[in-house]
Amino acid sequence: MIQLLVFLPLITALVAGLGGRAIGHVPAKIITTGGLFLSAALSWVVFSQFWLSGAPATVVPVLDWIQSGDLDVRWAFKVDTLTAVMLVVVTTVSALVHLYSWGYMEEDPSQSRFFAYLSLFTFAMLMLVTADNLVQMFFGWEGVGLASYLLIGFWYHKPSANAAAIKAFVVNRVGDFGFSLGIFGTFLVFGTVSIDAILAAVPSHAGQTFSFLGQTVDVMTCLCLLLFVGAMGKSAQLGLHTWLPDAMEGPTPVSALIHAATMVTAGVFMVCRLSPMFEASLTAQAVVTYVGAATALFAASVALVQTDIKRVIAYSTCSQLGYMFFAAGSGAYGAAMFHLFTHAFFKALLFLGAGSVIHAMHHEQDMRFYGGLRKHIPITFALMTVGTLALTGFFFTAGYYSKDAILEAAFASGTSHGQFAFVVGAFVALLTSFYSWRLVFLTFYGEPRWAASEHIQHALHHGHHDTEDSTDSGLEHDHAPVAHSAPHGTGGYHPHESPASMLIPLFVLGAGALWAGWLWHESFVGAEHGAAFWRGSLAFREELMHAMHEVPAWVVWTPSVAFFLGLLGAWFAYLRSPQLPARAAGAIPALYAFLTHKWYFDELYDAIVVRPSFAIGRFLWVRGDQQTIDRFGPDGAAAVVAGGARAAGRFQSGYVYSYALVMLTGLAAAAAWFSIGTDVGGQ
Repeated sequence: MIQLLVFLPLITALVAGLGGRAIGHVPAKIITTGGLFLSAALSWVVFSQFWLSGAPATVVPVLDWIQSGDLDVRWAFKVDTLTAVMLVVVTTVSALVHLYSWGYMEEDPSQSRFFAYLSLFTFAMLMLVTADNLVQMFFGWEGVGLASYLLIGFWYHKPSANAAAIKAFVVNRVGDFGFSLGIFGTFLVFGTVSIDAILAAVPSHAGQTFSFLGQTVDVMTCLCLLLFVGAMGKSAQLGLHTWLPDAMEGPTPVSALIHAATMVTAGVFMVCRLSPMFEASLTAQAVVTYVGAATALFAASVALVQTDIKRVIAYSTCSQLGYMFFAAGSGAYGAAMFHLFTHAFFKALLFLGAGSVIHAMHHEQDMRFYGGLRKHIPITFALMTVGTLALTGFFFTAGYYSKDAILEAAFASGTSHGQFAFVVGAFVALLTSFYSWRLVFLTFYGEPRWAASEHIQHALHHGHHDTEDSTDSGLEHDHAPVAHSAPHGTGGYHPHESPASMLIPLFVLGAGALWAGWLWHESFVGAEHGAAFWRGSLAFREELMHAMHEVPAWVVWTPSVAFFLGLLGAWFAYLRSPQLPARAAGAIPALYAFLTHKWYFDELYDAIVVRPSFAIGRFLWVRGDQQTIDRFGPDGAAAVVAGGARAAGRFQSGYVYSYALVMLTGLAAAAAWFSIGTDVGGQ
């Protein structure tokens, strides 16, 4: 069953990708979508076996792969509770995204290619989460990187999409280099790449050190930090996060699949899978916690001033990934996976809901040109409100259970980095509530502000829909994101609700956003049932789970207070006094510029990495390649040949007397040579 579950998306991707032109768009979509729904059904069967009956972990061999000296790599599927959780997340979201794309990509001429890429990405992600060894995990790791490059740059005729795809690929290569070094070091220390063998041998290597540049370095700390660099790249943590917002250039279904529920969670999964290694290094745990908390704060602060609806949700994803990491760093790996699980439902819901809004608004993504949409697309409004309630942690929604569990675990960890994460996480919960409800109020409330939208005017004048998302993120406009920054009026445009193929996935995800937390919180983070549920697939601290349920009441109520404060602040700023954001931006222009420029990370990287790299490249190209290697190499040799040919060409005049003169001169020279040679020989 597990073999069919994993390989079915690959088979359908090959059929749709290689035979799409022959069979047509509709058969290609039926094959890929049907294959993913079958994989999703099988995933739920596997998950139910671990959830309901406590099935034992198994390893399903596939084939022998690499055997070289001590390196023995077999391709096998590791199936345990952690794998089952990820199988459900990956295949469920992917299947719903496939169905959603039927409506969203209906007018795109390259639908077969798009659906093939989606299925290929899903296969690579399944390879990653079922990996029995680090080499197989790296294979899936690179596969999702390649597939994400193809999906982000799907509309390759857009320069912005090409640039975003290249940026995602390059930034992830930085993280992947650290991940590969971590794999090399792990094999050097443990003598194997088998995950089970490595984790079993961790206690015997804990506390070992080595000397590097005169410094004593802890072995486990070094390995964990190298592996975590890979997680930082794939999960867009602070420093290697710059690719994630730009990746919104891809079609909206791509954003939901890759940047909400699957690829960006690969780093969290890897840390949880190797959690016994991180448990052996307090320093590594502290680094994971601080990086996660800093990422959560950074992304939430930047989301406050975004005007592109997809970028708001993208930065929200980055922020929530920070929550997952500082949960893992605090030792609450079950809570990290719980938030990963619930986050997949409500964040995919928000991304697909944003796609429904964009579809209704003729692919306009700037929220300043929205307003009053709840009356025109009420189903999308209701479901996006459900997703927002879950994201902001309203009572008894999925986010309420998982986010509260993270904050309580961080507080209960008793470490300084855990306390730091709790304080930052509580403040970020306030910011999350504010920017999330800001999105809802700007989009669905107030007066319509559609008249000034170029996309809307294009729709009115041309009467058809583009197949591309807006390329304008709205970040270049250096003014405050106020509700009335665009002229009032609808301009005669009438937004429309999305087709059923786009709404059905929203209903399914909405159900998950409402009930997933209530249904599974005891299994994921329960003090009594958690250990039995995870069954050793990750490091589960029962004492931390007990302490988490015994924190003071004010700790328990802090996330809910943050929710209501953020909601009240957004209501006051964008509905009650809509002129307030403009006044605030004018009062603190330096802070506003700092946030709109995303803490100047892109400018900093451009100054210290991109421009010097281009300058070095141009120097080596012009001075090194053209003026040195080519000049004295192939170009120089060609010039000598060409010069000789030109000199010889002067003798090819075409006149008979010229040729006769040359012949006579040659004969005379030959006679003189032979006569001189004869005289010398005679003497």
